[in-house]
Amino acid sequence: MEKITIIGIAGGTGSGKTTVVAKIVNALPKDSVVVVPLDSYYNDTSSLTAEERRAVNFDHPNAFDWKLLIKHVNELRNGRAVEQPTYSYILSNRLPETVHVEPRPVIILEGIMVLHEKRLRDMMDLKIYVDCDSDERLIRNIKRDTIDRGRTVTMVMDRYQQVLKPMHEQFIAPTKRYADLIIPEGGNNVKGIKILIEYVETLTNKHGLR
Repeated sequence: MEKITIIGIAGGTGSGKTTVVAKIVNALPKDSVVVVPLDSYYNDTSSLTAEERRAVNFDHPNAFDWKLLIKHVNELRNGRAVEQPTYSYILSNRLPETVHVEPRPVIILEGIMVLHEKRLRDMMDLKIYVDCDSDERLIRNIKRDTIDRGRTVTMVMDRYQQVLKPMHEQFIAPTKRYADLIIPEGGNNVKGIKILIEYVETLTNKHGLR
């Protein structure tokens, strides 16, 4: 069986992870890469009331179904397809629908805490932390959450001060020490991303994708 390359990309919410992931994907051969977002693996909260779901701290490691994510990554790297959960930020819960994900030579694990869980880190061939100024991340969060997630600016600001900032400092920023490569300024770091892509290409070259 061909070698699977697993890349973990972590960083604070609004840091530019999605942009970095997109540039890696665009640089690799078509159909050679699959992105597995950590956000799809929030715990199933169907047993909770709507009010209880809204009270869940979704920026704490306990909010994620690590067991299922690790199982799915193992399945993919062993050449087996998985049914990836889907998650609604509006409902704060999983949806009934799943996404069929086929194994690919390159698996990118993307999310705020993908470097937090040691069992995941140990699977990775390359660990990346996307860094960004906290003010810039807050601005991006306001834009995203008011447009895509039905929140007001006040809601976003309150959540940032009460949850996002302390959780980032406690659980996300410390994972920077596990990274093989840190990309400052997120998607705006053209040279850093270029170097990253060149290295990823050397990994994939070794595994016969080119």
